[in-house]
Amino acid sequence: MTRDLFRRLITNPLYWLLACVPLAIILVALDAPAGWVMLVSGAALAPMAGLIGEATESAAAHTTPRIGGLLNATLGNSAELIISIVAIREGLLELVKASITGSILGNLLLVLGMGMLAGGARHGIQVFDRRKASSDSILLMLAVTALSVPSLFSHVAGGIRDDGSVEALSLGVAAMMVVIYALGLIYGMRLEPSHLSRGSTQAVAGEPEWSLRTAIIALIVATIGTVWMSEILVGQVEPVVKQFGVSEFFLGIILVPIVGNVAEHLVAVRVAMKNQMSLCAEVSIGSSIQVALLVAPLLVFISLLLGNPLTLVFNNFELVALIGAVVITAFVASDGESNWLEGASLLTLYLILGLAFFLLPQ
Repeated sequence: MTRDLFRRLITNPLYWLLACVPLAIILVALDAPAGWVMLVSGAALAPMAGLIGEATESAAAHTTPRIGGLLNATLGNSAELIISIVAIREGLLELVKASITGSILGNLLLVLGMGMLAGGARHGIQVFDRRKASSDSILLMLAVTALSVPSLFSHVAGGIRDDGSVEALSLGVAAMMVVIYALGLIYGMRLEPSHLSRGSTQAVAGEPEWSLRTAIIALIVATIGTVWMSEILVGQVEPVVKQFGVSEFFLGIILVPIVGNVAEHLVAVRVAMKNQMSLCAEVSIGSSIQVALLVAPLLVFISLLLGNPLTLVFNNFELVALIGAVVITAFVASDGESNWLEGASLLTLYLILGLAFFLLPQ
């Protein structure tokens, strides 16, 4: 391991959680209670996701701006994608679909809300790029509408047709979502390299870039570690559901998005507190777009290869929550200004939805 990578690991408190990696392995070997194993393995995944994000940004910094934007736009949610793939292989499809919903809601309400609250409390009214936020909001509305189509079709025709039409529609929607995401990348690379990517947060957050060799080493090690810890985490889902009575759905809505994006969440709040609200908005909204237009469709195709087909059918409550979050975010972004009260409002809505999801019957 190179010197600058080692220095980064010992100076960032988030990476101290890497100590949970051997602890999780020991707990599994000792057949410890599932709740403890899930808690420790989830804590171990947080720094892994952070390493993947930092390594991707550092590698992107050693390329051209357009290639860098492409890397950020395609690898930004790698940790969450890996966790979901492991869950699909284990047949936990409800967990995966809930994690898609939870990631979009978490980025729009929790991350953006925390950033506006923290930044507004320190700087008062903050301004951001209204045109960029508005265009991203429109793309996000398109994505959520596309995600809603298979669900609405299933609710309307589910009791009438059982001929695989829902699965076919999910595949068609997923393919077209990937196409529009790719077109967005092409459009952005011609005009603005950061379009559809979440931008580089390292420079604003005061984090030094790594060498290309260090970034590649970190990316490989973190990816392997994420797969390993994901195996342990997902393996505890069913025992935890039986032991504590919490639903698989709730774990997907809350747990997976948080452990997969905690490093990004912290950086978004930090840049907001440094009065860089444009970057905070780009991180939160851009990440939601990636999940909706790239991660979710990829999971549909990957699930076919793994023999556990995943459809883009969500329950009514998820659809209402997604549409409501996107509409509110669009209204907040429409004037190009934010304050701490708007942030508190977004956070309050996230907590209300979280409570409702927790109480929702299995």
